[in-house]
Amino acid sequence: MSTTTVPSQNDFCQGEMWKNILRQAIPLTVAQTVHVLYNVVDRIYLGHLPGASSLALSGVGLIFPIVALVTAFCNLFATGGTPLFSIARGAGQRERADKLINVTFFLLVCTGLVLTVAGYLWKRPILYLFGASDETYPYADAYLSVYLAGTPFAMISTGMNGFINAQGFPRIGMMTIILGALLNVILDPIFIFTLGLGVQGAAIATVFSQIVSSLWVLWFLTKGKALFRLDPAKMRPTLPLVREITTLGLSGFIMAGTNCLVQVACNATLRLHGGAMGDLYIGVMTVLNSVREIFMLPVTGLGNGSQPVIGYNYGAGEYRRVRSGIAFTTISGAAFTTVCWVLVLAFPRFLLSLFSSDPVLVEAGVRAMQIYFFGFLFMSFQFAGQSTYVALGKSRHAIFFSLLRKAFIVFPLTLLLPRMFGLGVYGVFLAEPISNVIGGLACFVTMMLTIWPALKRGERESAGKEVKE
Repeated sequence: MSTTTVPSQNDFCQGEMWKNILRQAIPLTVAQTVHVLYNVVDRIYLGHLPGASSLALSGVGLIFPIVALVTAFCNLFATGGTPLFSIARGAGQRERADKLINVTFFLLVCTGLVLTVAGYLWKRPILYLFGASDETYPYADAYLSVYLAGTPFAMISTGMNGFINAQGFPRIGMMTIILGALLNVILDPIFIFTLGLGVQGAAIATVFSQIVSSLWVLWFLTKGKALFRLDPAKMRPTLPLVREITTLGLSGFIMAGTNCLVQVACNATLRLHGGAMGDLYIGVMTVLNSVREIFMLPVTGLGNGSQPVIGYNYGAGEYRRVRSGIAFTTISGAAFTTVCWVLVLAFPRFLLSLFSSDPVLVEAGVRAMQIYFFGFLFMSFQFAGQSTYVALGKSRHAIFFSLLRKAFIVFPLTLLLPRMFGLGVYGVFLAEPISNVIGGLACFVTMMLTIWPALKRGERESAGKEVKE
């Protein structure tokens, strides 16, 4: 902590809410766009690998559940610690905010090391459990053997970057991702094609990029202009604080953890019902997940950008501004996802061909893509409600709706639909849009019926106090 006054650009109670959110969201979206390039560019290059494009793509697709699992543990601490940090900062609780950033860092590093060791010990049985065949295992193993080494660095760069943004430095946060991702884009073709390392080369480029990103974060949070810095003396965790962080972060953990569960179910079911084309359909799912990642970037950017702004204003008692921020995030997200839905309906072959030069995969993926993205706009309602609950520290609601969409809707439907109405593999792709409609509406409507009226009451009470004073 370097000052006792908060500069205007770091005070989210000043200026219009939509401007404050965009000021956070635009750099975050740019950063996340480049961050997606870490994995998406790998898939694009590997999808055009001569002689083995479909198998390589399917092999990398088998790593999705493991990446989701790492993300889940990162979210457990980062999406719990960051909103609490924002609320504490808005309420002027500087000592508490200082403790939150340091304890979160400690938890991320320790967990990253444990996951790395566990991954190396059990990678073979895990990959076969996640849907690998004898044909795709060599590709998955070559990628994972290198990728695991970057786990602690990935958790530092991703998990701690939120604390940079929450302090009002979104451009610095943007640079965290851009530095590493640009390196990944540059190094991928060198390692994959020039040096002939194939799938393993893609993983080497990714890990090297993650190391650079984490070093940038550590530099800013120790030597840069951060309002709150990392200090080893303040990293000793206390049980109440860890419980508070993980309770709020549990919703983010469940969202990513259930993604892992669903991907395992998808891969296994596609292999079972796809017959001789099972590995090919896993490749199709890999492409669809990649397209969805790209399309969701502005929506997640808005959600993540709104959280520190909404949390700060909530902590400061500015309830009218909180409602304004929720409305802006919801309307913007719904408009964008509608445009994405139209693009999928109009240009499915073009989107698929970006990721694979295999004409068989492209043709098999057209119908799957149109089913998978049906009603895509409802996904934005899930994110609007979820980000609001997290921003306001409402952990129970966030956890429930995380479980509802993935664990209670997508997972069972992925297993059941392929056996119903002759859907076969297309039942796997149908589970996602059904969950978007049911889960997205349930989350958003509940938020509007509970959080929204409470904010209105808080606004009236604040106005009444001002009149009395």
